[in-house]
Amino acid sequence: MRTRTTALAAGALALVTLTGCGAADMTRQASPYAAAEGAKTVTLSVQSWVGAQANVAVAKYLLEHELGYRVDTVQVDEVPAWDALSQGRVDALLEDWGHPEQEQRYVEDKKTIAPGGELGVTGHIGWFVPTYFAEAHPDVTDWKNLDKYADRLRTAESGGKGQLLDGSPSYVTNDKALVKNLGLDYKVVFAGSEAAQITQIKQFAKEKKPFLTYWYKPQWLFEKVPMTEVKLPAYKEGCDADPDKVACAYPHTPLRKFLNADFAEKGGEAAAFLKKFRWTTEAQNEVALMIAEQKLSPEEAAEKWVKANEPTWRAWLP
Repeated sequence: MRTRTTALAAGALALVTLTGCGAADMTRQASPYAAAEGAKTVTLSVQSWVGAQANVAVAKYLLEHELGYRVDTVQVDEVPAWDALSQGRVDALLEDWGHPEQEQRYVEDKKTIAPGGELGVTGHIGWFVPTYFAEAHPDVTDWKNLDKYADRLRTAESGGKGQLLDGSPSYVTNDKALVKNLGLDYKVVFAGSEAAQITQIKQFAKEKKPFLTYWYKPQWLFEKVPMTEVKLPAYKEGCDADPDKVACAYPHTPLRKFLNADFAEKGGEAAAFLKKFRWTTEAQNEVALMIAEQKLSPEEAAEKWVKANEPTWRAWLP
């Protein structure tokens, strides 16, 4: 699932899709290095949120500096990334938040994509309010009381309803269905990207204004703007099976890696390394914070982390 656009590694190609539903296959614009015959190259898919960029930055740095690969990165939205991976236009996807339809199609049926193991990070999407507002109004953390505060959460974009701020329409989100099925007096408003959503959240926080936002963990912003989760109806297995009827919370999802099946089998040291790449939420947040808040380039952030954490990454090398 996810979530979750900030600085990318130099030379990244941006792929743009009209929606996140995967109807358009834009993968023909993918890297010219993908599946280059006989070349020691790797192409990594980069998702638009900074945590995913942190994964790729560190993997790219180690592949280049420790294993001698040339690494290209390509930004692709979540669902089209599976198409690109299946076709061999990218070799690896390092952070997937759960796409059961694509997994069934490409891993189970077509067998063009292979599991690459868990990333070591557990992801969770939810609705959040700023902690300063939750402390002043503790009952706002129960979804049943949200309508009580709808008038305080209105914006020009939400009209006469309260605003539920989302990021990019391409992210996995049940929010429109949740608002409808829970009968809430709110309107989902898309900021357009993670970066735009962060800018809006920071502005609200600077002015100490209340807000309700779709957000996710792990994410470095919690260190800058403390937020408290709103309790939605408890998640139960299968409660989100029908996208139109969802009326439950988002699950906690162990984030996973996926590799192109041919690359997984024949990718040598690069494939072996990516399968072993596994780190913690804290490590990912550390690198993400350097990229997004300290404005280091992905390579600079990766180099700084690598120099300080050799015992961790040595275990990933084949």
